[in-house]
Amino acid sequence: MSGHSKWSTIRHKKGAADAKRGKIFTKIIKEIMVSARMGGGDPLANPRLRAAIVEAKTENMPKDNIERAIKKGTGELEGATYEEFNYEGYGPGGVAVLVDIMTDNRNRAASEIRHIFSRNGGNLGEAGCVAWMFDKKGSIVFDKNKVTEEEVMEIALDAGADDVKDQGDQFEVTTSLEDFLAVKGAFDEKGMKYEVAEITMVPQTTIRIEDEKLAQQVLRLMDALDDADDVQDAYANFDIPDEILDQIA
Repeated sequence: MSGHSKWSTIRHKKGAADAKRGKIFTKIIKEIMVSARMGGGDPLANPRLRAAIVEAKTENMPKDNIERAIKKGTGELEGATYEEFNYEGYGPGGVAVLVDIMTDNRNRAASEIRHIFSRNGGNLGEAGCVAWMFDKKGSIVFDKNKVTEEEVMEIALDAGADDVKDQGDQFEVTTSLEDFLAVKGAFDEKGMKYEVAEITMVPQTTIRIEDEKLAQQVLRLMDALDDADDVQDAYANFDIPDEILDQIA
């Protein structure tokens, strides 16, 4: 599953570029608003909101932005109303793709996602066709050159992580949703620098793609989905070898 964690790292590094920072903030603000609307504005009583605030702080979002988003979600300030749903389908090579949508215009989102899939060698499927292949988990990814397996394993398991996997040049720690913040906090307390810490959809099985051209097609689809305004997150079950990812991503 090295392609899964490696692509997550590449995507986050790309997203950290100044050109995309506004888009990242927009997605986080939408998540904060929806979380606050659904579960209330108190992060101590709303785990989803608490996780969104952690993500916002990780991206260095100003405190005022976070507080305004919460107030818009609870109705204290006027703001757009977003609805959530997802699309499922297949990319090049039969890769399963799951797309989380958060939008104030369902028709616009539907048109854009159909266009992205068709333009990039994919096709949308029926509801439920691929969602069963993914489990919602916490994922914390470390660069092997910056940590040892022993220290990652010790802290992760003591804090309640589910597993630690060797992913080539990375270690990936997976957790349940409930334990994600505790495990992340344990690494933060020890000053251990991770490359990615997120709630994500982890594929149960993967499709290995060793053809460079096919890999490029898959990544173009994922890039296009990541760039779409109404897409909150896009997940896929490809496993592209690190050497190919490094060449083309």
